[in-house]
Amino acid sequence: MTGSLPVIVEWLVTSVHGDHDSGPRRPGRTQGADLAAVDQEFDGESLHALRATVAARAAAAGLPRPRVYEVVAAIHELAANAVQHGGGRGRLRLWEDDQLLYCQISDNGVTGKSTGARPADPATWLSGHGHGLWLVRQVADHASVNHGPDGTTAIVSFTLSPDT
Repeated sequence: MTGSLPVIVEWLVTSVHGDHDSGPRRPGRTQGADLAAVDQEFDGESLHALRATVAARAAAAGLPRPRVYEVVAAIHELAANAVQHGGGRGRLRLWEDDQLLYCQISDNGVTGKSTGARPADPATWLSGHGHGLWLVRQVADHASVNHGPDGTTAIVSFTLSPDT
């Protein structure tokens, strides 16, 4: 299934941007891209729908195709963490302003013990889990993860290009 993610994202990006000119629009953005905030619950069975929503929204915000892939990967990692460590379900919220696309993943589960610290020896990366937060911090322009008695909330943001 991992190999099909780029194909799915490619299809979503193409379906949003299209291969034809649909009239005047703000450069880089889909016409009418001032969309309402997304608020979507998810669980392990609906991560595919979450990825589709994120890809479509990132493309509509005008992010270039490689950046859409990065946004989808980061949000998928955060959502998978919520499912695995936060009670099996979570909530995605997406919104944007003129400069940033914001993504929030939250859960109401038990707070984790993960510090998000990087392993000292890169050789240990060949096996096991625990690199999702590292990946998120590599591709997001800003990332914060807060643990509390009511669960965990991660907020990441991605800069929109100046002409979007």
